[in-house]
Amino acid sequence: MFEMNYELEGIEAKIFYGVNNQFFNVIKSTFPTLKITGRDHHIFAMGNQEALDVLRAKLDDLVSFISQNHSITLKDVENILNIKDETEKQLVFDTDIIVKGLNGKVIKAKTTNLKKLVRESEKKDMIFAIGPAGTGKTYTSVALAVRALRDKEVKRIILTRPAVEAGESLGFLPGDLKEKLDPYLQPLYDALRDMIPHEKLEGFIEKRVIEVAPLAFMRGRTLDEAFVILDEAQNTTHSQMKMFLTRMGMNAKFIITGDPSQVDLPLRQKSGLKEAMRILSEVKEIGFVHLTEEDVVRHPVVRKIISAYSTEEKRVKEE
Repeated sequence: MFEMNYELEGIEAKIFYGVNNQFFNVIKSTFPTLKITGRDHHIFAMGNQEALDVLRAKLDDLVSFISQNHSITLKDVENILNIKDETEKQLVFDTDIIVKGLNGKVIKAKTTNLKKLVRESEKKDMIFAIGPAGTGKTYTSVALAVRALRDKEVKRIILTRPAVEAGESLGFLPGDLKEKLDPYLQPLYDALRDMIPHEKLEGFIEKRVIEVAPLAFMRGRTLDEAFVILDEAQNTTHSQMKMFLTRMGMNAKFIITGDPSQVDLPLRQKSGLKEAMRILSEVKEIGFVHLTEEDVVRHPVVRKIISAYSTEEKRVKEE
């Protein structure tokens, strides 16, 4: 029988233990062969030396995480205790990483404002992510949805867009309704395919765990326990935006993305996004994240193109 005395250095003991020793109890249950007790900044353990060595390493990781972030959640504790290799450790400790996609691709918030989008989504249930094309607002939002589904924070993902380009021409396109609408929803499918293996994604879609649908399909529904993303929201009308926002059910997350400078609605028809930004700006439970050309994550020339067009549009308005 071996003993270990571990000291919690540089952190607050109450953060480490959690409310009503919640975190500490998880640690003890993870090591059932050890007798573990705690008193203030000291952790005492007795048992097999190999198990004690593993416990010490996990305590080091927990202390390191708390030192880095000044806080820790139950999910963080569970993730750290379940780390099996350095790759998993990177995913847990790099707080900018959202999910790990296909072929080991790491998907993370790459700019300051995208990081703000991630932080806001963790604090608020409804977020407006506003900015030009190429800033990664939709891709990052989909990654957040996939993470929430993976962590069982929600039971389903719903991705939607207004198909304004379709209009009455839908009847002249070949195929059934899904085939006619899929081209307008393709960017959402592309993002999902980067993050979820093909067979698993197809299974999710078949079981309606993941639903990609035009905005009109949201009418009359209450979206509970779902992570819902409305993309290209600048092309919604007043009634469409109001309809969508009022679909929000219990335990749901909504992210609305759009670029107010790229409205494709008919002339004299107001953008539901622009209107919602004005009407809801004082609602403290709703978050607003504004992205700029500095957040563009496509080819570097795209940033210059956006800047040049913005300058020209300002000039035209002034004239």
